[in-house]
This record gives sequence, structure tokens and C-alpha cells, in this order.
Amino acid sequence: MRVGGSPFGPGTAVFLCLLMVFASTACTWFTGKGKPGWVDSRSAEYPLTQYLTGVGQADTRSNAEDQAYAAVARIFKAKVAAQAKDWESYLVVENHGVSNAERRLTIDNVTKVSTEKVLENVRIADVWYDADSRSYYALGVMNRSQAETALMEKVSTLDRAIEADVVDSRQTTDKLAKVRALRRAGRNLVLREVYNTDLRVIRLSGQGAPSVYRVNELSGELEQFLATNLVLAVQVSGDHAEPVGRALEEGLIREGLHVTTKTEREEAGSPELIVRGTVRLFPIEVRDPNFKYVRWCSDFEVVEPGTQRVVGATAHGGREGHLTEREATAKTLRVMQQELSTDVAKAIAAHIFGEVALPQTATMPASCPREGSR
Repeated sequence: MRVGGSPFGPGTAVFLCLLMVFASTACTWFTGKGKPGWVDSRSAEYPLTQYLTGVGQADTRSNAEDQAYAAVARIFKAKVAAQAKDWESYLVVENHGVSNAERRLTIDNVTKVSTEKVLENVRIADVWYDADSRSYYALGVMNRSQAETALMEKVSTLDRAIEADVVDSRQTTDKLAKVRALRRAGRNLVLREVYNTDLRVIRLSGQGAPSVYRVNELSGELEQFLATNLVLAVQVSGDHAEPVGRALEEGLIREGLHVTTKTEREEAGSPELIVRGTVRLFPIEVRDPNFKYVRWCSDFEVVEPGTQRVVGATAHGGREGHLTEREATAKTLRVMQQELSTDVAKAIAAHIFGEVALPQTATMPASCPREGSR
């Protein structure tokens, strides 16, 4: 008979201890760790004074992490949207006469570039799985100090580029070089302002880094120079030359260029650049029993009238079909006008602004064949 002590043997005691440990561990395995405070936007480990945070929730871990990145990005997008009106003067010059939706798209493209750069400083700090809802939660964090340093480097780089381009634009006597330098400075200044807006979000003070230049001032300087010192004239020959010429003129004006009329040229003298070209429409034989086809082609050159130097050339063309040749011709003319007012005008403007270099001769297969070689 035992007096005191455990009624169980030592082996039984060890077994009970192991059972208790197993039960505790199993409980952790099945329920996971307790709900972190950051799920409800409360985190002692990542305080607001030092971090920007975003929480994502989804049915998979990868999607939850993507949502966390997106949550941080939304903080910046909201601020950029509020500042968008400050850049409208530049965007109006760049897209003269376009709709608000198209201008909004331009803002969104600039914002996208900024957001991608900002998210380079975001990392996923923690992930939690909620067994009850079968959802993953992810915490995205951005260290304010580190992000500020990275953004200031980008702002400083842009400031140097903007200053160099503005100085070049005001010293050069080459009109194309001046336009291209001002254009680069304006684009970089818009991007710099987006970064500066991001900087205001990151800093607790809400203060950015002011620029020496303003977007509306540079855009106004570019617009004034284009209107007075880089006037274009459009000269079109060939089939339906008058409506085609009007379409091209309208496209160039939308791109922010100043196009003079024949009357204005007689009063003010020669333009600085002439966009001259030929357009043709002609029926072609295609093995199609139901449709008639008409081909269109265009060759255009950008010429300096004084020297007759060709500074760029472009060729476009295509074909359209319809039930009759007359209907096919009408459809082809509409398509040709549309492409000349968009694609061709954009290509010429991009060349003038130094964003894309056109070849010196139109060598594309779409260029018009010589007379008698249809």
C-alpha cells in the first residue's frame, strides 16, 4: 500500500506530460497563431510614424500579397489624382483639343510610372491565415525613411536633367533643338511633380521639395515658341488632296503644333517646316466574288523650305473592301483620313519633338508606287 505520492507509475506521468504537450501543439497547428493587430490596422511593430502600411485579403497567399501592394499604391494614387489639375496646362499643349478622358489617360500613365517606382520600396512583412474564413491576410509595409531617400535621389536626378534642358533651350539657335529641349524638360517636370507628390505622402510633415520651375510656365513657353517660331504648312497632292490635307492639319494641331493656312502664309511669309506629300486611291484586283477593293497610299516628307533638306519621311497605306467600287472608295477615303489625322500626325509630331526619329526617305512597302507601276 502506497502512502502519498501519485497513484500512477512514472511511465504514466511521462505519458500524460507528452499528451499535454501534443495537445497544445496540435491546437496551434489547427487554429494558427492569434489574429495579428495589423489585420485591423493596428500594429505596434510597424507604427505609422515610421511606416506606411497596406493590408490585403484573398483566398490565396499570392493574391493577398498583391492586394497588400495595391493597398499601399492607392494611398499615393489618391494624392496624385488630387494634384492632377496642376499639370493640365502641360497636357493641353501635348494633346491639344483632346477629350478629358484622353487627358485623364495621360495622367494615369504618368501615375503608373510613379507607382511602379514607389512600390520598389514596399515589402510583405507578415502573412496570416484565418482558418474560420479560409482567407489569407498580408501586410505590405514601406519604411518612410528609406522610401524618402530613394525618391529624393530620383527628384535630384530629374532636377539636373530639367535644368540642363532649360538652359540648352534658351541658348540654342536651332529651332528644332529648342523645341525638343523644352519638350523633354516639360515631360521630366511632370514626372518630377508626381514624385514630389509621393514625397508629400511619405513625409509626416506633408512637405515636398519645391522645384525651380513650374509646369504651366514651361508649357506656356513651349506653346508660345511653337506658335511664333516653328510654324508648319501642309501641302498635299494627289487624289482627294483637299479633305486629306485638312485631316492631317487637324491631327497636327491636336498634337500641339501650329499649322498655318495659305492666307496666313501669304501675310506672314514662309513657314519653318513644310509637311508635303502625295496620296493616291486606286482599285485593285482581289479574288473575292463578293467585294470590290480599293487601295490607298501616302508618302510624306518634313522639309526645311530654305534648304529643302528632308528632316523626316513617313509612308502609310492600306486597303478597304465593300460591295461596289464606289462604296469601297468612300470607305477607303474615310479610313485614310482617320489614319492621317492620327497615326501620321503623331509620327510627324513625335519626330519634331525628338521622341521618335523618322527615316530620311519613305521606304515602307505601303508607300505609293510610281506612276504607271500599279
